[in-house]
Amino acid sequence: MRDGLAALGLNPGLDAPLLAYLALLQKWNAAYNLTAIREPERMLGLHLLDSLSIIGAVRGESLVDIGTGAGLPGLPIAIARPDLNVSLVEPVGKKARFLREVVRQLGLANVRVHACRAEQLDEPGRHDCLSARALGSLAQLIAFGGHLLKPGGELLAMKGQWPAEELAALPAGWILKNSLRLAVPEVEGERHLLVLTQGAA
Repeated sequence: MRDGLAALGLNPGLDAPLLAYLALLQKWNAAYNLTAIREPERMLGLHLLDSLSIIGAVRGESLVDIGTGAGLPGLPIAIARPDLNVSLVEPVGKKARFLREVVRQLGLANVRVHACRAEQLDEPGRHDCLSARALGSLAQLIAFGGHLLKPGGELLAMKGQWPAEELAALPAGWILKNSLRLAVPEVEGERHLLVLTQGAA
């Protein structure tokens, strides 16, 4: 964990709270089936370090993470950025209960959990960034959560291979502002971060 954090340019001292989260994820996963990945070593790379690989792109004071599931990427980012207000949006009750337990046990005062669908979250125009990981197409992410962003806010979409077809189908008014090819310690295969915002139609 410490080596992975150092490779991402993050404080290796974050390993303790991140490993505490990983231990809770492993414990609850046995009963709640939060993630298909069972081995802690694989969780470390595919979940924690993968989530933290986008932290440099998070701007402003607030992040809303839609379809967060077991809290990815929102919880690792919230642990690493206690100055950031993070809203986790997850409609599945058992996953929301897990998220609240992590927040309680780790004392994450900067995290709120919303047990609803992103479309139902009544926080229009409140957030600087919106993150999503393995949730849907770019057009779907915008439909689900685009209303949650402030003017000039950014959608941070985590993808594997370059989604050319999804980019070609962006709704009118949305543009690709930036893209990064991610190098994630302990993770093989292509990883991309796409930063979308509302621009000229």
